Amino acid sequence: MFLHNFKYTLKTLFRNRSLLFWTFAFPLIMATFFHMAFADITEDEQLKTIDIAIVNNNEFNNNMLYKQTFNTLSDDNNEDKLFNITYTDREDAKKLLEDKKIEGYLELNNNTPKLTFQSNGINQTIIKYVVDEIHDTEKMISSMKTDMKSGMNSINTNVCNYVEAKEIELKDTANDNLNYIIIEYFTLIAMTCLYAGSVSMVSINKTLPYLTGKGKRVTVAPTKRSIIIFSSLLASFLVQLLTLGLLFVYLLGVLNVEFGCNVGLMVLLSLVGSLAGVALGLLVGTFVKATENSKTGIMIAITMAGSFLSGMMGVGMKYQIDKNLPLLNKINPANMITDGFYALYYYTDYSRFWFNIGSLLIFISIAVILSSRKIGRARYDSI
Repeated sequence: MFLHNFKYTLKTLFRNRSLLFWTFAFPLIMATFFHMAFADITEDEQLKTIDIAIVNNNEFNNNMLYKQTFNTLSDDNNEDKLFNITYTDREDAKKLLEDKKIEGYLELNNNTPKLTFQSNGINQTIIKYVVDEIHDTEKMISSMKTDMKSGMNSINTNVCNYVEAKEIELKDTANDNLNYIIIEYFTLIAMTCLYAGSVSMVSINKTLPYLTGKGKRVTVAPTKRSIIIFSSLLASFLVQLLTLGLLFVYLLGVLNVEFGCNVGLMVLLSLVGSLAGVALGLLVGTFVKATENSKTGIMIAITMAGSFLSGMMGVGMKYQIDKNLPLLNKINPANMITDGFYALYYYTDYSRFWFNIGSLLIFISIAVILSSRKIGRARYDSI
């Protein structure tokens, strides 16, 4: 029965023209539009040096981690330097920002970095990510120093001083220059992963008695319903694998998109993201009691909204959500996927990548548990 339903579900999915468009054709169309729109930009705007200001107060001068890191990132001897920095006071920094001579300015206050911007965009996002990385590293060093000083103080003081004086560099593990246009392709892959939800939802709809005749037969059949549902979801995931494979071949082989980062980990993240999409479709399919077309519309709306909030129509949106509504992006699977790609592209440390993998697995677990309970408790007066 497992294999029979598996094959039946595959045939049903491949005969659904609307589904084939959204899962197979639409991501390729979007990729083509991205390529056409950004073809010239990628040649001319390979992460140019960003003009910023830093409030040169005593706290900044006494913080060797911030001071040395920004010195490294603005070193004129570095061909790939990231920042042009103006060291000034707060009032002059405000005036420079108002005159649009800088993208933003940084001020340290009580050991906490404060960034001020007038607008949102890729440059502001990069500045925020650099400062966040330094701040996280500073907290890690502070924690290390606290732990170490509780033991052998005489030895550990030297070690702490060495760690604190160690310079941090923003390393480009992708290309000779970071290409921020690649972010749009990351959101495209994330959107494609979530389109697995449309596929799984269609397959689950076939097992619901209030929607289809097959659903009525499945409900009264002696075969365990869990077997039917699992085989349907497995067929959905197989279709999603074909979709992802086609998209990666098109991006890498036809459009020649240079992802630059660890492609193996990108594939892993895409697979976990696709499982999250399948779980999301299962959740919507079981909890939303509506017609099949209405559910499809809801699923597409959720996918597009999640992709928009994760930066598909401009990375500034992702920054705004991270800043003002951080919880929203923490529960947004599209953002988890996109942020995982960011981590691979911008950082040599994989901790942020694995955090997003873990977040996706938690999302999948919650969605499956809730859906399973909903399906197990479903009762029908008449079939």
